[in-house]
Amino acid sequence: MSDDFNMSMRKFLKQVGVTSQQAIEEALRGAEASGKTYKVKAVVTIEELGMTHEVTGEIKGQE
Repeated sequence: MSDDFNMSMRKFLKQVGVTSQQAIEEALRGAEASGKTYKVKAVVTIEELGMTHEVTGEIKGQE
């Protein structure tokens, strides 16, 4: 893969990670989240390619 492809991929994934973490932290701050476990799902799509990728997991609120 080309350097341009790798750089654009890393830039996108970094943006997804950083902005998602900020949004999750903000949501948990406003909730009674202490010790509670939340199911989470992230979905990435490339509409032009008909691609959808889902990642599921759990996030536990701080105690």
